[in-house]
Amino acid sequence: MGFFKAFSSNKQRVKTGFALLGLILLVGLIDNFFVMWAFLGLVYIIAFQESLKLFEIRNTSLMLYAFITWILAGFYPYGDDLFILMGVAYASAVAFNTNLTWKNFLPFIYPTAGMLFIFTMYQEYGVISLLWLLVLVAMTDVGAYTVGKNIGKTPFCKTSPNKTMEGVLGGIAVATISGMFLGLSIVDWNISLVISFFVATSSIFGDLYESSLKRKAGVKDSGNILPGHGGVLDRIDGYLFGGIVMLVLLRGLV
Repeated sequence: MGFFKAFSSNKQRVKTGFALLGLILLVGLIDNFFVMWAFLGLVYIIAFQESLKLFEIRNTSLMLYAFITWILAGFYPYGDDLFILMGVAYASAVAFNTNLTWKNFLPFIYPTAGMLFIFTMYQEYGVISLLWLLVLVAMTDVGAYTVGKNIGKTPFCKTSPNKTMEGVLGGIAVATISGMFLGLSIVDWNISLVISFFVATSSIFGDLYESSLKRKAGVKDSGNILPGHGGVLDRIDGYLFGGIVMLVLLRGLV
């Protein structure tokens, strides 16, 4: 009865969740460079627009640079390097024009860096790496919610009052163990275990970071494009941190 009650009270959220899952699986099954570039690009542009609101930036012309960045990512083989080049370019611009502010660069750190790293990971390690990331972040959320709901008592931090230490540790444990098996298709078990642990942990803080931005901006959700879920950033916050950590560790440990 509890399951059906939970379903009926979150019917819209569940429907949207299944629709998103179906779309993601379809893109993964197609496993085509252009399709993946277009799909992740759409996610990125929407997330970038939402980040402008969270950072309280009214310079909408920045959207043009976001489009250019993603177009370049489709041609340049090392998308994550584009983030470094953007930093150098903007630092040069700030040095030249004292009227520029570093605040406008924040959306090119979050969510841009994470999305570029995720896309580069697809190019270098294939769609299985994205599936691994998907499972890790999802299982971290599921594990944290389940464990926290049942035995959670100790508050984790003030940024997210609903999170408990027990839930966070439970989520990381569940994700590490379940994700490790999926990672075996790419790396050895010991490396898979290490990567799964650090990606699960980073996804927790990815969620916390977005929560801190929403708290400062005084909003409940990053947007309203996803019925029952809020905005795109509300769904990908853990992936933005997790994707960076996973690519760095894959390159460093494999």
